Amino acid sequence: MGGICGFIGFRGSRSSPGTADAGAGADLSAPMQKLRHRGPDGHGYSVNDRFCLGHTRLAIHDAPNGRQPIYNEDGTLCVTLDGEIYNYRELKRRLQNRHQFRTTTDTEAVLHLYEEEGLAGLEKLDGMFALAIGGPDTAVLVRDPMGVKPLYYQKSKNGNGLRYASEIKAFDHKNGTIAEFPPGTVYTPQQGFQPYYQLPQEYDPDLSWEEALVQIRQTLAEAIKKRLTNDVPLGCFLSGGLDSSLISAIAAQFVPDLPTFSVSMERSSDRRFAHMAARHLGTKHRELIMNPRAMWQIVPEVVYYLESYDQFLVRSAVANYFLAEMAAEYVKVVLIGEGADELFAGYEYLERFTDWGDLHRELREITTELHQSGLQRVDRMTMAHGLQGRAPFLDVAMLGLAMRIPPWFKRKDAEAGSAVGVADAAGVADAAVIGGAAGTGAITKWCLREAFSGSCLLPEEIIQRGKEKFSEGTGAADVLAEFAERHVSAKDYADARANGIQVRSKEEFYYYQIFKSEFGQDSACNLVGRSRS
Repeated sequence: MGGICGFIGFRGSRSSPGTADAGAGADLSAPMQKLRHRGPDGHGYSVNDRFCLGHTRLAIHDAPNGRQPIYNEDGTLCVTLDGEIYNYRELKRRLQNRHQFRTTTDTEAVLHLYEEEGLAGLEKLDGMFALAIGGPDTAVLVRDPMGVKPLYYQKSKNGNGLRYASEIKAFDHKNGTIAEFPPGTVYTPQQGFQPYYQLPQEYDPDLSWEEALVQIRQTLAEAIKKRLTNDVPLGCFLSGGLDSSLISAIAAQFVPDLPTFSVSMERSSDRRFAHMAARHLGTKHRELIMNPRAMWQIVPEVVYYLESYDQFLVRSAVANYFLAEMAAEYVKVVLIGEGADELFAGYEYLERFTDWGDLHRELREITTELHQSGLQRVDRMTMAHGLQGRAPFLDVAMLGLAMRIPPWFKRKDAEAGSAVGVADAAGVADAAVIGGAAGTGAITKWCLREAFSGSCLLPEEIIQRGKEKFSEGTGAADVLAEFAERHVSAKDYADARANGIQVRSKEEFYYYQIFKSEFGQDSACNLVGRSRS
C-alpha cells in the first residue's frame, strides 16, 4: 500500500537490480517526494535499463520486512504495489511449495504468481491495486477492475516508453499530456493497453426476489469479512446512512469494540443517525463537529490532494478530509460504503428513468465512472492522512450480483408499476416509506433495504432512511456554497463562462481557480470527472 511511480521503456543505461544510477535517482526523487503522503512509512526503488520502479510505503502487512520493491529469489524480477490483495493467503498456499517467501505481504504473492502464470495469473488477483512489475525482459503495469486505486501515465516524447504515477501531482507537466490509466487494464510495451475486466452488461430478468435478497446478504457479508484481515488497527466510517451502517453492523459481528468515525455539523441529520447506529451496534464511536471557518481554510489543501474542482466532489471531500484525519489517529484501515448508490439506484435523479432498461444502463455507466468521482474522493482524502479505505460494495462478486439483479428490484415507485407488480407477484409486502422515499415517493435501493429489514441488524429507521449526499448529510454543502456566493463576484463568474471555462456555479469556479494554480496546464482539466446531479 502507498504510492507508485516510475518509467517503463528503454532508458539506455544499465544498473544492477536494486541499485540506481544518478540519472535514475533524479528521475524518481521528485515524484516520490510528491507521493510521500501516500506512503509515510518508507520508500524504495529499483532501476534497470528498461524500467524505474518507485514506491512510497504505507505499512499494512509485515511492517518490518515488507519494504518495496520486493524481489524474487534470484533478484531478476521485482514488484511495487499500491493497494490490497484480499486473496493473497490462498495464492500463497498454492505457491509456497515452489517459492521461498521472505515476507508475509500480499505483494510478494503477486510477484510469484506472475512468475508462474504471467499476465494470465494477474487476472486471479482479488483486490484493489495499481502495480508495476519489472525484470530484464519484463515491464508490466496493471490496475484493478474498477480503478479503486489510482494510476496515471505520460507517454515519452520519443515514444520509447511511458512514465506512470499514482497521482497527477507527481508528473512534470512539461513532459507532455497526462492520461488516466484505464481500470481493469494491463499494459506491456510489447502489447500496449489490454483490458482484462468489464462490468457485466446484462441483468437477469428471471432472478427471483427471494434469491436476490439471499444473495445480497451472503455476498455483502463475504465482501466485508475478506476486508477485515490485516496486521494493523481497523475501523469503519459511519455516517448513519444505510450503506455505512450496514457495513459497520456486519463488521461489528467480527471485530470486538469496532472503532467507528463520523463527521458533521452540530445540528446535521448525519449526527443523529450516526449516534443511533453506534449505540445499537455498541461500537467505539468517535465524532468530529466541523467548524465553518476551518472548512473554508482547508479547501485549497483539499483541492490539491483531491486533484479535482468538481463542486459536488469537493464538497464531500472537505468532510471526508476531516473524517480521515480523525480516523488516522486511531486506525490504519477503514471500511467505507462507496458504490451502493450506483449499484442499487440510490440517487434521486435516477427517478427520471422510467424505462427499466435505461435505468440499468445508467447504473452501469455511473458505476464504471466511480474511479473519477466517489472513489477518487475516498482514495485521495484517506491517503492524504496515511489511511487505507476499503469498499466492500465494490467487491467483484458484489459487482457481478448487482448487475444481475433486475432494475425493478432496486426502486419501488410510489404509484403502481413494474416494480410493485413484480413484488406483489412474489408475495412481498409493501415496504413502509419511513425515509427511503426520494422526490416522487419512490423507495430507493429497495432490494438492499429489504435484504436486511426486520433482521434487528440495525434500527428500522436507519434501514429506511432516505438518501442524502455525504456533503448534505454532514451539513457541509450549505456552508461551502454560501461562502462561495460571498467571495466570488457575479462578474468574475460571468467572465469565466464567457471565456469557455466549463464551471456550473460560483462555487465550482472558486475550486477551479485553486486547481489551476496547483496544476497549471489545461490538459490537467481533462482528467477531472464530473458528478451528475
